[in-house]
This record gives sequence, structure tokens and C-alpha cells, in this order.
Amino acid sequence: MKIYTRAGDKGKTQVIGHEVMYKSNKRVVSYGTIDELNSLVGQTRANLSKANKGLDEELEEIQQILFDCGHDLAISSKKEGIPFMITKELGYVAKLEDLIDKYTEPLPKIKKFILPAGSPTAAALQVDRTVTRRAERTIVDLMQGEPVNDEVLRFINRLSDYFFTVARYANLNDNGTETLYRNSKNIFR
Repeated sequence: MKIYTRAGDKGKTQVIGHEVMYKSNKRVVSYGTIDELNSLVGQTRANLSKANKGLDEELEEIQQILFDCGHDLAISSKKEGIPFMITKELGYVAKLEDLIDKYTEPLPKIKKFILPAGSPTAAALQVDRTVTRRAERTIVDLMQGEPVNDEVLRFINRLSDYFFTVARYANLNDNGTETLYRNSKNIFR
């Protein structure tokens, strides 16, 4: 099997449903950003500190779900009948909320913004968070003109909250310090 098709040499690609579009199309940008995020999560997994190796299986599951998110975003809006892979019934958003609650429990309370830093694992998870937010913006941009799977947007929105929380948790495990943003007013209650 050859990995190259030469089909993209003119800047176009085919999405699920056989529609051909430019690689700059909002749909392609949205699932491409999910792919970028998935790669970053893989890099985070590869570099987890010893104290945070327990996060590996959970992060792998997130990578699996991200692939499904990319699938759903890659479905042509002109093609009907292709089922979404991310559904409310799978409970992915609720699972993320449970994990967020679990990791929030041992964390010191904060009232101000913190800088995205800390231990190497925490800093990597903060990068994952910011790329998740960018992915969310690309999905919102896409949905303003074409239909998208709303459950993907909900999952991605919650995933950024998860990465923020788990970054703080990883930093705690690594005995890292959190740096408050010096000009922050009290934001969190």
C-alpha cells in the first residue's frame, strides 16, 4: 500500500461522503485541528512523569475518542445517512465531568488565574488545553455555516476543562508549584 495518493497536490482532499474540498475548508481545518490535538496528547503520554504514569490509560482513551470526533467532523454536510460515532448515549461528556470532579478534590483552591506552567507533565497538559480551545473555535466557526455533531462540540468544550484540571493535578503529583497571574482579579469561587 502506498501512503501517498497525489490527490492533495492541488490543495484538495476528500471528506467522508466523497465530497472534494480545499484543505483550507473550515471542515478540514476543524478535523485537522483535532488530529493535531490527538498528536499532542500522544506526545504528552510519551513524556508523562513517573508520578503521573497513571494518567496514561485515560489519555489513550481520550485519543480514541478524539479520532471519533475527527470522523464526525469529516462527514460531508451534503451526505446524509452516515451515523455519528460520538453520541450522548456514550456518556463521554459525563465521564469527563466525573474525572474533573475527581481531580479537583485534592487540589488547592485557587481564586486567580494561574500561568500555564509547572512540571513538564503539567505544562504539556496545558498545551493540550490550549489546542483543545483552538479546536473548539474551529468547530464553532464551521457550525456557523454547516451542520456539525453537537455532541462533538460539547465533548471538546469539556475536554479543555479536563486538561486544565488534570494539569493542576499532575503538577501536584510532581510537587510542582503553581504561579498565579500577578494581575488577576479573583475569578474562581
